[in-house]
Amino acid sequence: MALLIFGVLLGAGSQRLLVDTDFLGWRLTALAVGVSFVLLGAIGLGRSIRPRSAPIGATASSYPVQLEGRLDPTLSRWMWLVKWLLAIPHYIVLAILWAAFPIVVLASAVMILFTARYPVALFEFVVGVLRWSWRVGFYATGVLATDQYPPFTLARTDFPATFDVSYPDRLSRWKVLFKSWLLALPHLLIIVILSGSFWFLSDGPATAGLVGLLVFIAAIILLFTKAYNLGLFNLVMGIHRWVYRVFAYTSLLRDEYPPFRLDQGPLDSPAFLSRLPQGMK
Repeated sequence: MALLIFGVLLGAGSQRLLVDTDFLGWRLTALAVGVSFVLLGAIGLGRSIRPRSAPIGATASSYPVQLEGRLDPTLSRWMWLVKWLLAIPHYIVLAILWAAFPIVVLASAVMILFTARYPVALFEFVVGVLRWSWRVGFYATGVLATDQYPPFTLARTDFPATFDVSYPDRLSRWKVLFKSWLLALPHLLIIVILSGSFWFLSDGPATAGLVGLLVFIAAIILLFTKAYNLGLFNLVMGIHRWVYRVFAYTSLLRDEYPPFRLDQGPLDSPAFLSRLPQGMK
């Protein structure tokens, strides 16, 4: 993590100084060193996460990106008012991780172009950043569905919000050149409305747009009734599931095109959905 932070700060500082051409060579060198430290830090963090061939609960018919979240039945009616404040330490760490995120994805794209494989450590880092962002969003602003404080880790935990992507054996070389912008454009236009952001213009999945409005309505209902409306929760989960699938696709993690559908509810796998009580499906 220290290498990653140092690389991000060095890269950011060199970019600010590039306007002065007197020492352009030195500043380009500083930028290259910063990028190198970012990649080394990402590799180190990614290696600490054990790869998984398929997410928990995934089946042959399910999409290989799994996003789930369990609604806390004993939510505090007022705590959502201060969760954004309590999550500030997470926002600081995530700002650093998301600054490194595009560098890692770009470096992975080069590797895929030549090897047709996503470097495992970088794959786990990218998935880990999305996982961490989802946990914080589920707690603080994106869903507000748990009072359990999220852990400071990229790895999988028993936190009630989970995110995982099955590691692909091979990836298409030519799709790397088009997935993040051209092929994903229909989805990107939709998630601008759903979540209020393009992936390449933000520091992660946003909580504005339609999903922000729905979460605010759910929070007001929670404040007065002490109950999270289940219909709103299922819809918000479906929107986030759509957004994170597109994030995984534009981050080059999978070649399978994201489906144009809202898979609502807390759990992603059809096998899990069959076990839910009738009122929660």
